[in-house]
Amino acid sequence: MKVSELIESVRRVEVRTNRLVNDTMVGAYLSHFKGRGMDFEELREYIPGDEVRDIDWNVTFRMGRPFVKRYREERELAMVLAVDVSASSAFGSWHRSKREFAAEIAATLAISAARSSDKVALLLFSDQVELFLPPRKGRRHILRLIRETLSFQPKHRATNIPAALAFLNHVLHRRSIVFLLTDFLHNLGAAAAAGRDTVQELGLTNARHDLVCLHLHDPREGELPPAGLLTIEDAETGELLEVDSNRAAVRQRYAATNAQRLAELDRTLRRAGVDTLRFSTAEAFAQTLQQFFETRRGRRRG
Repeated sequence: MKVSELIESVRRVEVRTNRLVNDTMVGAYLSHFKGRGMDFEELREYIPGDEVRDIDWNVTFRMGRPFVKRYREERELAMVLAVDVSASSAFGSWHRSKREFAAEIAATLAISAARSSDKVALLLFSDQVELFLPPRKGRRHILRLIRETLSFQPKHRATNIPAALAFLNHVLHRRSIVFLLTDFLHNLGAAAAAGRDTVQELGLTNARHDLVCLHLHDPREGELPPAGLLTIEDAETGELLEVDSNRAAVRQRYAATNAQRLAELDRTLRRAGVDTLRFSTAEAFAQTLQQFFETRRGRRRG
């Protein structure tokens, strides 16, 4: 992509996502991710109505009466956008690739966070960490996030989600909102360096932070068109498969295999206990995202 084309793409994404934030007020809902602050403020005697989980049992034992730790509410929260830039993200059967789709969603979230005075970080990953930009504020930083998400050239083609999350768990020292944007077209059993598989690393990250999985799905990954002999390539392994898409049985088997994969993915994510949204590159995402934030707000109130 030429520099002029990249600049135009970044501007187009910024304008479009700014409009989405203004129209759907996504930023207003981000505040509902903020829970109890993590900054210790004082230690005082227990008062009826205090949270039992705030009791400092060591001090309580020494003093012979209950004491609680009090925390100061954090005014800022870091959002981390973890974007899969492996080879499969370049695929797109409609007017945009999954990579471009991810950039629009990431930009919408980043601008929403900026409206809430929160910092934003970016992690681009394949089967290794490709790029990490620590949490910062400011329009220039947001534009760089968009630019890198659109144009960064990864050194590797495969995907390793546990390794990416293990990296975040190592470098993030304060509780953050982590949005994982990926197509999940990889081996869910692949383990990170620490030996944890996808389910374990998702669960650990969700316990330490607030993890939300955004599954980016292209319609062509679920069904084949009747277009004669097709050569299908696995973008990450280079493996080739030739199929006759004119045969109804072939198309049905292809669709059934994909449906089975999605069902297994859903079971995996449920076991990990993380909130998940599935987006199609052929559809608008803003309303789904807005409904999700509204659901989270209702859950917090409940």
